[in-house]
Amino acid sequence: MALNELVTFNKKKTTFIFIGGKGGVGKTTVSAATALWCARMNKKTLIISTDPAHSLGDSFERTIKHVPTPIAHNLEAIEIDPDKAMNEYKAKMEMQQKYSDAMGIFSDQMDVMGSSPGIDEVASFDKFMQYMNTDEYDVIIFDTAPTGHTLRLLSFPEMMDSWMGKMIKARKSLGSATKKLKNIIPFMGADESEEEATMEELEQMKKEIIKAREVLTDPSRTSFKSVLIPEEMSIIESTRTLEALKKSNINNDGVIVNQIQPDSDHCDFCKARYETQQKRLEEIEARFEDQIIAHIPLQAHEVKGIDELYEICDLLYGSDPGNGPIAL
Repeated sequence: MALNELVTFNKKKTTFIFIGGKGGVGKTTVSAATALWCARMNKKTLIISTDPAHSLGDSFERTIKHVPTPIAHNLEAIEIDPDKAMNEYKAKMEMQQKYSDAMGIFSDQMDVMGSSPGIDEVASFDKFMQYMNTDEYDVIIFDTAPTGHTLRLLSFPEMMDSWMGKMIKARKSLGSATKKLKNIIPFMGADESEEEATMEELEQMKKEIIKAREVLTDPSRTSFKSVLIPEEMSIIESTRTLEALKKSNINNDGVIVNQIQPDSDHCDFCKARYETQQKRLEEIEARFEDQIIAHIPLQAHEVKGIDELYEICDLLYGSDPGNGPIAL
């Protein structure tokens, strides 16, 4: 099976692809090349950079905004701006803060803020939620932050489900205490209809979070592809990532090995590096034997711009669009 056969395009539902790995292994290049291939397959494609240190715009040599920015035919891109994301999420964050202020009085019962998410994960997951049900795009690719941030993002539904559960439980447990606190905490001064509306909103958010979790763990809708280089630390981190994804029931179906040194009889350094990498490649084959493994040779130049990204696209997925998967 080739790497292109791993991409399943759903006819009526958006396909989500997460590209992840250790910092510096080439995630953005692989993400951009994957996006170009999907667009070339005549699929309306969106690529979203969730890494605060964005390099997607540099890779495409385009200025990418916080909103969908045209890149090529069938392809748009977003680089999440944390400040703008915070403003967009302000209402929800205010609700979180008001609940947290109220819960502070009952700190012996729970620590709401201790389990609440950070803005980076909130912003990224909010984008996922935003596009999850619209089916505006055939495929959405996430160029993720380094591994730790990515695992937090992918575990976000579990974290939010737990957090929202605490919020709802706390709201119900307040009961008559609401009336006593109404003059102290403005949020607690809402009338009965407002309180019911707030509870309905919390319950609805919880339902949406559960649905998002179902989409993330549905292999026909969502997949994760790991990028690594043939070095020990990268292999170790990728192994841990796949174990974490497995525990979260998230489908990792492909491993992309980047920066592979070609053989050379004219350079002792190159020859030594090649031999070392060959041992690492054998280790990769053994560790990830249940994965489809693709190789990208070390490039003689930095990969930047649409034309050079298409070269990587061809290496990974093939140059003939006719060999690609058929929509379900």
